Amino acid sequence: MTTQPTTDSTAVLTGMYAAEAEYLADQGPGEASFALLAPFFAADVEVRQAAALPYGGTWRGHDGLARFFRRMGEVWEAFDMVEQEFLATEETAVVLTRVRARARATGRELAFPILQTITVKDGRITEVRPFYWDTMAIAEACAVPGAAG
Repeated sequence: MTTQPTTDSTAVLTGMYAAEAEYLADQGPGEASFALLAPFFAADVEVRQAAALPYGGTWRGHDGLARFFRRMGEVWEAFDMVEQEFLATEETAVVLTRVRARARATGRELAFPILQTITVKDGRITEVRPFYWDTMAIAEACAVPGAAG
């Protein structure tokens, strides 16, 4: 996949979400290459996930993002972005994504919305802040029964 540089935040996000879907669908954790996603993110990108999630925390730079996406692949057997709505200005975008996912550890299926604020500068994503309606439901669906926590 070749990516042409653009400053249109909606075009950047549309390309990144297509690459993310391909990445997450690619044969499980550790199999996909972060190279699919790297062109969409600034070298100093920062992604802040809710601490209660199995992939919670702040992930920085391309190395951090590669670890984050690998962790997502370990947690989710399927992660389908069913529907998305974009509200974008020059540098700031708000994206509402409806997700249908299946947890790898438990096989449980969930449908949930994620609202993200995303900053795009010079054609690259510099910051992502996702907001989940129910982090507890997601964490519980992904938890291995009987595991200490």
